[in-house]
Amino acid sequence: MQAPVPARYAVSDVMSHTAVAVGRDASYKEIVALMDQWSVSALPVLEGEGRVVGVVSEADLLPKEAYRGEDPDPGRFDDAAKAGAVRAGDLMSAPAVTVHADASLAEAARIMARRRVKRLPVVNDLGLLEGVVSRSDLLKVFLREDDEIEREVRRSVLGGGALAGLDVAVADGVATLRGTLPDRSLVPLLARAARAVEGVVDVRMELDGAADAPATSHGTTS
Repeated sequence: MQAPVPARYAVSDVMSHTAVAVGRDASYKEIVALMDQWSVSALPVLEGEGRVVGVVSEADLLPKEAYRGEDPDPGRFDDAAKAGAVRAGDLMSAPAVTVHADASLAEAARIMARRRVKRLPVVNDLGLLEGVVSRSDLLKVFLREDDEIEREVRRSVLGGGALAGLDVAVADGVATLRGTLPDRSLVPLLARAARAVEGVVDVRMELDGAADAPATSHGTTS
């Protein structure tokens, strides 16, 4: 028997549907003004009916200041080119790093970490802009109330059957599973399923009948 796996939030659940974007011909000063006005660190660059072709970020804009008053290092062509650019099409990083609306939050977080970006344009199957998701958007799940998380763990993880003898208490996002679990093989599956509930910070085990089972969370199994 396997522990149930809870439904997961998708990018569409937390993203901003209203996205500020620019065209290829947007000027340097226009880009800076929009970033300041909307308090964002990057803007998607669009062409045609809204297809995302690149992203211009603060990092793309900084070479102009970094090389002020001196010749750009010829060994760093990208920086040198961007130091002299004045339009979004020449400043942007392309192709754009994007994500789809139905992607999981974990997938979006991995893309951000791997590509070292703070925001991702959200696109449909045609590459058209649907919104933007940021690091702070992904962290919104940790604002869920503890009692809401408890209810979801009971419903989607504990369920019944071999797990009917268990209960959960959540405090500050830490889910503590208590009760009797005769089948020791379910401990790692149970811990993994509980950690998958959005908003759970950590999982701890206070179980009877599973003393020899391996601990699979940052908490303890007793």
